[in-house]
Amino acid sequence: MWERFGLSVMQRMDPERAHALAISALRTGLLPAPGPVTSPRLETRLAGMVLPNPVGLAAGFDKNAEAVGPLTRAGFGFVEVGAATPVAQPGNAKPRLFRLTEDRAAINRFGFNNDGMEAIATRLATSPRAVPVGLNLGANKESADRAGDFARVLARCGAHVDFATVNVSSPNTERLRDLQGRAALDTLLAGVMEARAGLATPIPIFLKIAPDLTPDDLAEIAEVALAHGLAGIIATNTTLARDGLSSRHKGETGGLSGQPLFEKSTRVLAQLSKLTGGSLPLIGVGGVANADQAWEKLRAGATAVQLYTALVYGGLTLAARIARDLDARAQAEGIASLSEITGTGTGDWT
Repeated sequence: MWERFGLSVMQRMDPERAHALAISALRTGLLPAPGPVTSPRLETRLAGMVLPNPVGLAAGFDKNAEAVGPLTRAGFGFVEVGAATPVAQPGNAKPRLFRLTEDRAAINRFGFNNDGMEAIATRLATSPRAVPVGLNLGANKESADRAGDFARVLARCGAHVDFATVNVSSPNTERLRDLQGRAALDTLLAGVMEARAGLATPIPIFLKIAPDLTPDDLAEIAEVALAHGLAGIIATNTTLARDGLSSRHKGETGGLSGQPLFEKSTRVLAQLSKLTGGSLPLIGVGGVANADQAWEKLRAGATAVQLYTALVYGGLTLAARIARDLDARAQAEGIASLSEITGTGTGDWT
């Protein structure tokens, strides 16, 4: 009841202000923290990590690692913070976040606003955690060496996280997505993996891709990811497409997330699963708002899923609800582990 009331109040506020308020509420212990939701059916192994459940928090919610401890106790199986860049930057001009309530979606054009890797590393080093925590790596807008920025952030922060994600798929930093091309991506990942090798304890490295890629693009990315020994691919980031929207903010520039992204991102996920033959773990992101949609992501080839925009409409308890509903469905269908259904439905999406 209190969560529904809080959501109704926050949805009358400016979206970015409401988001900042949510982070403050987490930091001060005002939001529910039931602890990790788990069971033998939900426990998931991902790139050497043991997750209590496969429902994670996507990067972007806690950009500056300000509420890591509370978020790891909010029901998620894992949490990703950031994106972090080498130098703090303000991001794009406001307003830059828009709710598309009728579409259960959002558009953002933040532009990697964050406090920089030094501040974020300090917070990560002192944050208690109940589940694995990862960091999304970014590049500064004005950097002369964007590819090198990813390696610099990993070298500084890698000791304080359980995994890291190379984010070359944000549409809000000009020409960042150009780094998804074979030659550029090969060079970038070589630098990142070199930085990883320099860590006292090397951590899994994931690659986050855009949903607006051609089948040939996806094939190249899969080849490069496998060649560099990445731990997996996160599919997908936000889209530039605007098909079928009805909200008044549908024409805003930036990346679209939420329900309209579900089918597109799940199709990309299934194509990647087919391209890699299940040899590379995948994390499904985009439009997951309930257990049925999480189930479909798993069937399309995901080992785990991540939430973000759905939390705007469903509240922070959504992760725990989805995990419990997944557990109940697995039990009802006689499934001993959710890993049994990963990739069983790829033909439905390809």
